[in-house]
Amino acid sequence: MEKSGNLKPNPPVRQIPIAGRPAVSARLDGPVTATTCFVFAHGAGAGMDHSFMQAVAGGLAARGIATLRYQFPYMEQGSKRPDAPVVAHAAVRAAVAFARKTIPQAALIAGGKSFGARMTSQAQALDPLDGVAALVFFGFPLHPAGKPSIERAGHLRDIEVPMLFLQGTRDKLAELPLLEPVVAKLGQHARLTLLAEADHSFHVPVRSGRTDAAVMDELLDTFAAWSEAVVRKRS
Repeated sequence: MEKSGNLKPNPPVRQIPIAGRPAVSARLDGPVTATTCFVFAHGAGAGMDHSFMQAVAGGLAARGIATLRYQFPYMEQGSKRPDAPVVAHAAVRAAVAFARKTIPQAALIAGGKSFGARMTSQAQALDPLDGVAALVFFGFPLHPAGKPSIERAGHLRDIEVPMLFLQGTRDKLAELPLLEPVVAKLGQHARLTLLAEADHSFHVPVRSGRTDAAVMDELLDTFAAWSEAVVRKRS
């Protein structure tokens, strides 16, 4: 199996149309014959070509899972200010529709890194994403750093598809004493997987005895096994 640290050249840029707004860029990694496709939204400070996004997409491709990673409109325009939720939600829906059209045979899983995870979950809670079987969150941002709260979690109880939370134990945007009961209250269709010593970026300190590459492989192996079980259960 190819290790996630070996980044390959990016696939060609595609354009995702958004009703009433300029199109945004996207990249489709992995085989178009894949039976599962992850619709992957980026975090607030880095777009679809950030090394983390590329590593996840490449690692999932090596595991037989396609990934559609895409830009939010503000990132496409070169702005540093994230879009308002209504704009971000429209981008999420457009990306899901594009994936469904491009890989019609694939089961769709949607989610993202941090901001992208929250915007995807909000969109799903407001109106279920068409064809999406499950959600995966890489570092769900439960609260701002240094401001512990569970206010951002309220909408999660309105989601009825399976959810996988992938979180570092040193994530300052999701303190475990708050996050663990939030996920527990979501019931059996929500799973929390903790990455020991990892922070919000899934970086681990040298003293941990682990490497970032090992953490990435753990993330991707967990994703692949969990998504396979979800898709199998639906079929």
